[in-house]
Amino acid sequence: MASKLTVLSMCSILAIMGTLCLSSGAGAVVYQVTNTAPATPGGARFNKEIGTAYSVQTLQSAAEFIWQTFQQNTPADRKSVEQVSLIVDDMEGIAYTVNNEIHLSARFIAGYSGNLRDVAGVLYHEAVHVWQWNGNGQAPGGLIEGIADYVRLKAGYVPLHWVKPGGGDRWDQGYDVTARFLDYLESLRNGFVAELNRMMRTGYSNDFFMQLLGKTVDQLWVDYKAQYPTK
Repeated sequence: MASKLTVLSMCSILAIMGTLCLSSGAGAVVYQVTNTAPATPGGARFNKEIGTAYSVQTLQSAAEFIWQTFQQNTPADRKSVEQVSLIVDDMEGIAYTVNNEIHLSARFIAGYSGNLRDVAGVLYHEAVHVWQWNGNGQAPGGLIEGIADYVRLKAGYVPLHWVKPGGGDRWDQGYDVTARFLDYLESLRNGFVAELNRMMRTGYSNDFFMQLLGKTVDQLWVDYKAQYPTK
């Protein structure tokens, strides 16, 4: 294991190379930002208006908020992640995450509102995918995306286009719909999302909802929708 001095020296070297290394608890997480599309309008705008320092600061703040939301107070509670990479690519869509790599669309950056909170919201959502448990791949994709948007919601980065509470057709519809549902479940049991994420460390079952709240997830969805009869 590297000594603290060695870790700090590595951070200094990486900083010179254009990579930022920031302390996170007992270890150190390296945050690397690469713009592969600097000649595109979005890539140029990223360099001018957003930049590496803001991106790294946001990803670090997101990680700390995620750990707090998931009640992961020690490194042993969390995924073991040594490096998080943000890559700005010339691609369709907004962003996606594979393992510990967040890919951000330069085309999205080219057309975003100019409010950095919009970028922060996307980075918070994608950072959740780095740190959350996914039931060893067994959890519904809609739930995984819903948890990511739930964290975004609790962080205060809610876009105007999101559905209002009570909206949506299915509990596992994903994104904002599932995020609103999870927020309702959190109101029934404080710490519900943290406990659900913890249970998803090794696997997944819809029965987790029954274990935590005493009702099936389908009945909980019915109860939730009943709170908003016009939705």
